[in-house]
Amino acid sequence: MARATLNPSAFIPNGALADPAGTASGVGAGNGFTIPNPGGKQLMLRIVAAGAGTATIVAGSQPSAISSGQGNASVVFAGAGTQWAGPFESARFGQSDGSIAVDCSVSMTVTAFTVDGRYVG
Repeated sequence: MARATLNPSAFIPNGALADPAGTASGVGAGNGFTIPNPGGKQLMLRIVAAGAGTATIVAGSQPSAISSGQGNASVVFAGAGTQWAGPFESARFGQSDGSIAVDCSVSMTVTAFTVDGRYVG
């Protein structure tokens, strides 16, 4: 199974966003999710794991991800539960097509959110 496309939901400045359900993942390296390029926005993930395991946000490729040498980021679960992770930036995690890749070691449901960091209220 290949990575599924996970389209992020945008947080609305001075507003509200109905809680989206999330998308179930495939399991193993090269599976999980591809999140389209969030542009200049910050990316946050809500990850719900069915059991103990790891969600790995895959380091990007150079030259587009100039900070990719810092490596992958991991969200570790000791058991079933929910964690929020991020923000993740393209300078470290952007793949050659601008997307961000997430691998899942166990079945997980992930929801992606974007926050426009340029908004000052």
